[in-house]
Amino acid sequence: MHSRRWSLPLTVALAAAFTPVGAQTLTSPSYVNGIAIEGSREDLAGSASLFNRLGFFSDLYYDRNRNEWWAVSDRGPGGGVISYDTRMQRFTIDIDGNTGAISNFKVQQTVLFKSQGVPLNGLAPSPTNTLGNSLDPEGIVVVPQTGNFLVSDEYGPSVLEFDRSGNLVRRFTVPANLVPKVGATTDYASVPPTLTAGREPNRGYEGLAISPDGKFAYAMLQNGTVKDGLVGGNRGKYTRIVKYDIATGEAVAQYAYELESSAQGRGISAIVALGNDKFLVLERNNRGIGTGATLASADKNIFQIDLTGATDVTGIDLPPTGPLPLGFAAAAKSGKLIDLDANALAALGNKVPEKMEGFAVGPMLADGSFMLLMGTDNDYSVTQNGAGTQFDVYFKFSDSDPLATSIQCPIGTVTGCTGTLTGDYALVPGILQSYKANINGYVPTVVPEPSTVVLMTIGLGLLGGVLVRRQRSA
Repeated sequence: MHSRRWSLPLTVALAAAFTPVGAQTLTSPSYVNGIAIEGSREDLAGSASLFNRLGFFSDLYYDRNRNEWWAVSDRGPGGGVISYDTRMQRFTIDIDGNTGAISNFKVQQTVLFKSQGVPLNGLAPSPTNTLGNSLDPEGIVVVPQTGNFLVSDEYGPSVLEFDRSGNLVRRFTVPANLVPKVGATTDYASVPPTLTAGREPNRGYEGLAISPDGKFAYAMLQNGTVKDGLVGGNRGKYTRIVKYDIATGEAVAQYAYELESSAQGRGISAIVALGNDKFLVLERNNRGIGTGATLASADKNIFQIDLTGATDVTGIDLPPTGPLPLGFAAAAKSGKLIDLDANALAALGNKVPEKMEGFAVGPMLADGSFMLLMGTDNDYSVTQNGAGTQFDVYFKFSDSDPLATSIQCPIGTVTGCTGTLTGDYALVPGILQSYKANINGYVPTVVPEPSTVVLMTIGLGLLGGVLVRRQRSA
């Protein structure tokens, strides 16, 4: 097993320059392997052990300029009622350059998110009409020109820019139709039917992608807005992709994405750019191994979409089902490309985790295919009761229904539990799964070295000269 730094040679840069629109296509995906990381694994924040717990992979991003992997976990254990300083993790994994097999996960750096030196916290907004320093991170990308991070947040829903040390640089403008409101009043705490407009609670910007040239960010709601077909507590089939101009931080368009179904808590969890308005989307339901999830009928998949023919839906509400209004078109969507729940790990009793949330295109392998990485969010293996008291949840994954036989202990302890813990029980682990696939015409998010730009310019100039000479001699 080995890991190496991957570079973009001149030939690939030139090929990318001539890649025709519409050529980006993922083909021949295959599962390689997976690893389970113990749920008690801690990061490098240096605070009390409970709040060092990783929480794992709400999103993943591979920065090929620096050969770095980054991940975010969400607002912390307890669903917004525990004070948890939000953070991102730089980690390493060994990748076999031939097969794409992964091993040896290790956190290398923990970076806390801060605003003017004050940590951005996972606590729910209070007062409820302002975000303050509340943050629920769900998506992460790196801006190639600056190395800064863009992070998407569910509370706002927001996109925020941070420098390499985790300091807040700026907040992007939230489109008016996504701001949660009760009547005319902004309200980050209310739920439907009291909430009358804007993003649904805990269903904000779940996915985040960046265009290969670093000019645009694409933030994706887990589900549509309150007005997008939410009737009687039933969600609609459409959600929204919001396109931002990174230079201005302003939204320039919104596009509709149709889910496979609106049942079983289905929504999106990740979006990854391939180039030329082509993206991969991770869509999943709420079934599988989790701290409160039904086990049966887990369904997690990767689709490819194309925004080329999609129309801007900023000014309309999306219907609960059926076609969009006349004159509007949703993102074109492929059939299922990767069935993520088809390859379960023995560490989970060959069962599927509930929250497959992070997805990224990794380095190119020796045969020209790309390694793909999926990561799970384990919710810190914590649940809470109606009084807001938190408990660690331990599972015996070999049981037919591990949730039914799970044991709860007061958070951070192994005493006062609801049952007797034995060596067969464990917290929900974090899962990483490796895939490989061909991505025809893939346009990586890479800033060429100055010398490469010069060579590329010379190469294009020479090619242009050849074409001119051919035209003159014709």
